[in-house]
Amino acid sequence: MEAKGKTFAYGDNVDTDVIIPARYLNTTDPSELASHCMEDIDASFAKAVKSGDIIVAGKNFGCGSSREHAPIAIKASGVACVVASSFARIFYRNAINIGLPILELPDAASFARKGDELRVDFDSGTIENLTTGKKGKAQGFPPFMQAIIRSGGLIEYVKAKIAGARK
Repeated sequence: MEAKGKTFAYGDNVDTDVIIPARYLNTTDPSELASHCMEDIDASFAKAVKSGDIIVAGKNFGCGSSREHAPIAIKASGVACVVASSFARIFYRNAINIGLPILELPDAASFARKGDELRVDFDSGTIENLTTGKKGKAQGFPPFMQAIIRSGGLIEYVKAKIAGARK
């Protein structure tokens, strides 16, 4: 699996309250959540993001509350993956559960600037900044996580496993 897109770059400690502000938690509609994604940290994000784009951030991305709304909003906005120096553990788990690829790259905050084009290989963990020529290496996803992401998340993965077992 691979992603290629323009970057939106953020710093450290991007919490779930700026990914999707609490005032929008009265909906679970992914498209509605996407329309407000990142608006408290980057008011232009929802209108500027294109399918396949990539978020790059520093340490502790997704800290704060454990709401699944945050990775859902990011995925529904069209973001192909998030690359950060580190992730809050609950955000990491929620992202994989809903099928949003996320990769840890220690120097992610200095690896790309807004607008740079990245290519990310999920299997190998190779991340290439096509704008600057920099290359980085994150840990690739093990096969079971690749299967969850390819399925669109844990629920769809389990449904497919159950359907396969019934045949």
